[in-house]
Amino acid sequence: MAQQDFYATLGVSSSASQDEIKTAYRKLAMKYHPDRNPDNKEAEEKFKEITQAYEILSDPKKRTQYDQFGAAGPGGAGWDFTAGAGPTMEDIFENVGGIFGDLFAGGARRRKKTGPTPKRGHDLAKDITITLEDAFKGTTKEITYYHFVSCPDCKGKGMPAGTSTTTCPDCKGTGQVIMRHGFFSFPQVCSSCSGEGFTIPTPCSGCNGQSRIQKYDTLSVNIPKGIYDGADLRLTGRGDAGIFGGNAGDLYLKINVKPHDTFYREDDDIVCTVKCTYPQLVFGAQIEIKNIDGSKQTIKIPSGTPVGKQIKVAGKGFHKIRGKGRGNLIIITSCDIPKKLSAKAEKDLRSYSEEIGTNISENGGVAGFFKKFLG
Repeated sequence: MAQQDFYATLGVSSSASQDEIKTAYRKLAMKYHPDRNPDNKEAEEKFKEITQAYEILSDPKKRTQYDQFGAAGPGGAGWDFTAGAGPTMEDIFENVGGIFGDLFAGGARRRKKTGPTPKRGHDLAKDITITLEDAFKGTTKEITYYHFVSCPDCKGKGMPAGTSTTTCPDCKGTGQVIMRHGFFSFPQVCSSCSGEGFTIPTPCSGCNGQSRIQKYDTLSVNIPKGIYDGADLRLTGRGDAGIFGGNAGDLYLKINVKPHDTFYREDDDIVCTVKCTYPQLVFGAQIEIKNIDGSKQTIKIPSGTPVGKQIKVAGKGFHKIRGKGRGNLIIITSCDIPKKLSAKAEKDLRSYSEEIGTNISENGGVAGFFKKFLG
């Protein structure tokens, strides 16, 4: 074993970087790990070899000595990996556990806890539905929801005043116990303290030592002008209270905007269709409409305006959530076609139709100007 070529054992060159050496070791260790090769002595020995090679090459000082003295070592007696006989699997796990985190028991060591550790509360989410008018003008809504609040009896400590916690005797405050299966060791959450590392001998009667209680709350929420469908409003500190005095989480409100019968939104513009009479489109006119907030707007229809024309009224749209200013009010023209006409109006319209070559037959068939194209 002492005569092995450590570089060859890990499958790297003598100029390999520390990252390359670490990557090669991780790959081989996973391959030959005893847990993946139960009752395989050859794999166990191979795992020892690559671990010994990594122990030397991962240490810059030992690597320099190895490059200088080779397998003979600084004193010519080889490399002494342990103070006694050859390393046990437990020695190996202890020395290199950190490279795999919790894979080995050595990497699962945790600092002892002397008491409760404050933890931040969870964020919560809730949907809220508003009208397009609400989104345009802004509004205030009341919502109700369940969430955890700090226990008023113990003020979030989980125990009455004058009492304290006790270090868990099973895990000695680490929150974990080491389970062993042959030569393989792995950490497990301590069942006595649920991984907390401590117990509360005299828990608060109000919260049973949990430091918080659940409450059904009513909250008044300001919805800003210009809010859009699908937006999230963040209410800081309105989520679940933290554990043992930790910061409270946040409440996220997802905004759903109901469709409107007349208006709709495009970016920060508010859009509607306005019906004009045929003479208004031909000769031009000024018409008055109501915006979605009830304010009156005078709109100028230029002469010769076609159906579908967009007329913009600047600065009368939605307030911009990001930045300053407002969008526009967009009017789309359409033509109001009367279903019934007076005798005089019908006569005049037919006379005009004949004048421009679009005479319509009495039974509604195609005639005149259009008949020439439709055959």
